[in-house]
Amino acid sequence: MRRLFSAVASGAAAVVCAALVTPLFAQTIAITGGRVFPVSGPPIDNATVLIRDGKIVQVGANVSIPSDARRIDATGKWVTPGLVDAQTQLALTDEPGNGDATARGHNDALTPSFKVWEGINPRSVYIQPARQHGVTSVIVAPRANGVVSGQGTVIDLADGTLGDMVLNGPAVMFVNFDSPPENQIASRGELFARFRELLDDTKTYMRRRADFDRNQSRPFVASRADLEAMIPVVEGRQAVAVVANRASDIEMALQIGREYSLKMMIVGAEEAWMVASKLAAAKVPVLVGAMSNLPESFTTLGARQENAAQLRAAGVGVALIGNGGGGEEVFNIRNIRQEAGNAVAYGLPWNEALRAVTLAPAEMFGVADRLGSLQPGREANVVIWSADPFEFSTVPEHVFVRGRESTALSRQDELERRYRTLPPNYNRPP
Repeated sequence: MRRLFSAVASGAAAVVCAALVTPLFAQTIAITGGRVFPVSGPPIDNATVLIRDGKIVQVGANVSIPSDARRIDATGKWVTPGLVDAQTQLALTDEPGNGDATARGHNDALTPSFKVWEGINPRSVYIQPARQHGVTSVIVAPRANGVVSGQGTVIDLADGTLGDMVLNGPAVMFVNFDSPPENQIASRGELFARFRELLDDTKTYMRRRADFDRNQSRPFVASRADLEAMIPVVEGRQAVAVVANRASDIEMALQIGREYSLKMMIVGAEEAWMVASKLAAAKVPVLVGAMSNLPESFTTLGARQENAAQLRAAGVGVALIGNGGGGEEVFNIRNIRQEAGNAVAYGLPWNEALRAVTLAPAEMFGVADRLGSLQPGREANVVIWSADPFEFSTVPEHVFVRGRESTALSRQDELERRYRTLPPNYNRPP
């Protein structure tokens, strides 16, 4: 009996292990006949994208299609990678407001240990509308708060748990140079000094960690957890995303980046066109919108819709984010393709606009080997569009996230269906 039990237990363990390594969704899909935009290369007409077990297997005009593949005829359609929104607070709250996007702690100005993605709700009602409009991945970022706001991450908008969604976390540290935080920092000079002090203290902590553990070091500006979180930044392994709009603030960010050899990107960057040559020389990319041409504050007096085009023309890496208002960071994530369309209208080449919402953010956040292009081995995040995705009349006809088609109804769909047929006793107004 003991041997029998052992054999049964071993067999059960083998089944469990097999279940753990077997893909949860195994299917072969062939998208045929469409105009395919790999982004990593030129467009391919009358091409096939072959997907197997959630990965892209082949892309080209002469692809052998397995007999068991599900075929989708994309003749006359456009096929692109899933769109990537490079700065959102998607799924951190299901109502307007900060939700879980900001940290409050013992030192509100410095919260680098804050991991914003730990507050994500995988069942947020805003995820499905984003997917329906072709957005398959996002970078979840904390709101600009204090000096160091916390860590952001890259997630796929896949069904499942938070662990299933996260691709790279932490992917980036967010720092706020846009304006001094109210009731925390008195001036820009103090803000920059606090950030330098944190960087210096992190270096000292790294050298004297044993002394710190024995309580034989001077007090530091941040807690142990916050200093630990800053180590990858100081070592250049983790990027710093500096939220800055004013040209002089961007220049200060570049200066501090040089002083401490930081891997940096600029977020917001409303006046970045004024210092485009300096950004290009420093090889610092920007996350910028294309909908804002009116200043909301004195830090954005130089806002202009040609910003993205002028930056790219100067050789600056560009990823597009929402800056047109209307909840683009929280629930109108789908508007990222309108940002791209407006960027094209104001001078950004079409292929560069597509790259700015696919491969460019994937490269900036260290996940280009997994998403952002249609290449063998990448996640099968693929969208079939009725036409040019940057046109208002275009609709996504099929959206795949990791090889699985998204067909669920959104909350908006459910409400529309609910009220499409009115009750019999309803009296229509004259």
